[in-house]
Amino acid sequence: MTEMDWINDVSAAAPWFFPVFFFVIGACVGSFLNVCIHRLPKGESVITPRSHCACGAPIAWRDNIPVLSWLLLRGRARCCGRPFSFRYAFVELLTAALFLACWLLFPPGKAVAGMVLCAGVIGATFIDLDHMIIPDAFTVWGGALGVLLSLLLPSLHGQGHEYFVIASLRAGLASVLGLLVGSGIVLWIALLAEAVLKKEAMGFGDVKFLGAIGAFIGWKGAVFAMFGGAMFGCGWFVFALLWQKVAGRPAPVMPKVETPEGEPADLGLGVHVSFGPMLAAGALSYFFVLRQPVDAYFVSLAGLF
Repeated sequence: MTEMDWINDVSAAAPWFFPVFFFVIGACVGSFLNVCIHRLPKGESVITPRSHCACGAPIAWRDNIPVLSWLLLRGRARCCGRPFSFRYAFVELLTAALFLACWLLFPPGKAVAGMVLCAGVIGATFIDLDHMIIPDAFTVWGGALGVLLSLLLPSLHGQGHEYFVIASLRAGLASVLGLLVGSGIVLWIALLAEAVLKKEAMGFGDVKFLGAIGAFIGWKGAVFAMFGGAMFGCGWFVFALLWQKVAGRPAPVMPKVETPEGEPADLGLGVHVSFGPMLAAGALSYFFVLRQPVDAYFVSLAGLF
């Protein structure tokens, strides 16, 4: 019995099993991502100490069940009654939903690799929203993991061959090319913008982040994530600026905004805003929805030369 036969047999006997399984796994991964989002920017271990409340009391296992505990406790700590943000449950739900989408939309190998991509993108996005940094755990190591998974799971890059070694090498080359193009395109844009504006226009974390994204979705996906992300960013900027002017307060989903000198600022021209979330939106849009039309566009573009 092959691996696919086993998966098909389980799916036939219990169609709900794998969707429920990966939804639950995604929620658990999201819970761990919450720990990473909170601790990595501080340089703290994500393993020890165990999860604890802001008051210092350790959180019991029954109060640390993804999503469910937040609902049962109504968003307040059992030990001291302090409120804790809905974002904890949101990150868990988002991760669970994306893991489920990966399983439902893609073959098993690509689905598993896609889950790793989604986890990395979510962790990087929320850290960048809060601190305007993206740790190497999600960029340097994320890129290395993308290349490794491409070699082990060639279907991530659409490679299939009767000989696994050939498919693996092709996928590995596609991953490395995506890493180089992704990091290179952001680096050159950042250098050119800095030369024109006479100030830093993009952080080096974004360079490494798009390289890691390219390792998972290839050079075409990396290029789309860059320019598609810029379009998402422009749309968000206009919405958030209008919201700020009309409502007199920041938009509901507002990243950290700073002046070039690192001081807090209102949204407007000339300020620094996290770009990682925009890259993440472009990458996930390509991975889940837009791969075929974007790839077809690049094929037609190549035909012009």
